This record gives sequence, C-alpha cells and structure tokens, in this order.
Amino acid sequence: MKRGLLLLGLLIALVASCLVGVSLGAFQISVPDVLRLLHLLPGQGPGALADQVLWQVRIPRVLLAVLVGATLGCAGGLMQGVFGNPLAEPGVVGISVGAAVGAAVAILIGLTALGAWTQTIAAFAGGLITVFLVYFLARNNGRTEVVTLVLTGIAVNAFCGAILGLTMFLSTDSQLRAITFWNLGSVGQATWSSVAAVFPFALAGLIAAPVFARKLDLLALGERPARHLGVNVERLRIQAILVIALLTAAAVAVSGVLLFMGLVVPHLVRMVFGPGHRYLLLGSAVTGAVILVLADLAARTLVAPAEIPLGVFTSLLGSPVFFWLLVRTRAKQGGWA
Repeated sequence: MKRGLLLLGLLIALVASCLVGVSLGAFQISVPDVLRLLHLLPGQGPGALADQVLWQVRIPRVLLAVLVGATLGCAGGLMQGVFGNPLAEPGVVGISVGAAVGAAVAILIGLTALGAWTQTIAAFAGGLITVFLVYFLARNNGRTEVVTLVLTGIAVNAFCGAILGLTMFLSTDSQLRAITFWNLGSVGQATWSSVAAVFPFALAGLIAAPVFARKLDLLALGERPARHLGVNVERLRIQAILVIALLTAAAVAVSGVLLFMGLVVPHLVRMVFGPGHRYLLLGSAVTGAVILVLADLAARTLVAPAEIPLGVFTSLLGSPVFFWLLVRTRAKQGGWA
C-alpha cells in the first residue's frame, strides 16, 4: 500500500514537471494558459503564437524527454537486476555508445530504407551487438564480476568512441552535425515524428520489462538458488538483454548518448521502494521521466538563450554518483587490492 502511494506520488510529480516543462522557456506560457490551450480549463487562450509554441515545440520536446527518461531509467533497473550488481548501466557497459555507432553509421552511408525508423533500427542493432559483446567478454567461469564488467565496458566504450570519431572524420558537414548530436545528447530537435518513431519501441520495452520482475527477485538470491527454483538463468539474461537493448536504442536513436541516467535513477528508486523489482522497474521508469524532464528544463533555461547539451548535463550530475558507488562497491568487496 505504501509503495503504491509512493508510485502515485511519482506520477503526480511527473504531471507537474511536464506542466512546468511546457510552461517555461524563452517564450513563457503560464500554467493556467497551458491548461486553457489543452482545453482543461475554460476561457480564452493567450493567442495563436502561444498555441503554436505549445503544440509544435514544447509538448513534443517534453513528451520525448518523458519517453527517453522512462526507457533509460527502466533499462538501468533491469540491467542491474540481470547482471546482479549496482554498477551495471547501459551507458557504462557500452550499449548507449554502441547504439550511437549504429545510428552514426546509418547516417554516414545514407541509409534510409526504413524511413523514420531507419536510425532507430540501426541504433538497436548497434546496442544489441555491444551488450552481447560486453556480456560474453566479462563472463568468467559462469559469473560476471563487477570490476570485470566495468573494465570491459570501458574498453568497448573506447572502441566505439574510436568508430564514432572515424565516422565523424569521414562525414560531410551535414552528416557531422547529425553525428555530433549523438555525442552530446539532446531532445531539442524533438518533433511529433521523432516522438512517433520512439513510442512503439519504448512502449514495447516498458511493457515487457515488468514481466521479468519475479524471476529477477529470485535471481537476486544467487544463480544457484534461482536455478533450483526453476529459473533458466541464461535464457532470462538473454531475453532481458534484448529488452534492455530495445529500450536503450530507442532512447539513443532520438536523444543521443545520455550517460548515467540508467545508473543513478534505479539507485534513487531502490532507496525508497526497496529491492523488489516489480516496483523498482515501474518506479525507475517514472522517476527517469521526471528527472529528464527537469534536467532538460534546466539545460535550456540556466544559461538562456544558450542551451547546455543534455548529455553533458546528465554526465556532470551522474559521474560523481558513479564514482561514489564504485568506491562503496569496492569497499564491500574488501578494498582495492
């Protein structure tokens, strides 16, 4: 009951943050005027310009931030449960950069076979290849150690970064601008088309993720107890990895690389909801959406009229948390030696 009320509170916070997000900016629209333009309050709206700004700029941007934040938060919670350690995160282990490589290669070779879906599919393929590469390289005697996972992710991130650099070197000016977008991360280019492109993938992943909750709770007891309780651990991990890649690639394909969202969000939720994955995954999705809406709002208003790249903003906030978690994890394992 308590966790249900907390989840309801998060949903209310999400609605409130969205209202603030569509209200504030270079062209400010008061919250009552926003509600009037949405036909939720009676009365005359502020005019055609405000109506255009709201429907063509603000709402697509905020909706995209909601989708991206929810997918990255949920993917982070799912990945930490699958790998059984607190440092697993789509960005840290290379999925985000791998997805960006897939999208960048599609841009470089001019691939448009699938229309608006092309970059999303290419990002999904890149993220999937990367996560399986990290997973199999990090395994040792049937286990995936925290440090090995992080070090393997660092190596794969470096390799993918080199490929991104190569695509930038070989690209034209227009392609270079598009690829640079993936490195910095932003939802500033949001349109209704980009929202429509990511929505089916995000929805499919967010629906599929809670299906694994009970098995992830059993896996948290250890691989051997989970097997005795009827969990096919390898099948569970492969299926969950597919969902993680789907969620992450969907986000990266429209927002670029946003590191540490999938690391920080599940930890915040776990501190409030506890370790049970049913509420952890749902809470991570909603919390991720709230945080990214507010982070995007801060990125576009703190130094207005300039805009801080959203990926830079999330990295500045998330990297100290990652370092703290790394130190705490090593301390629990008996030090750095």
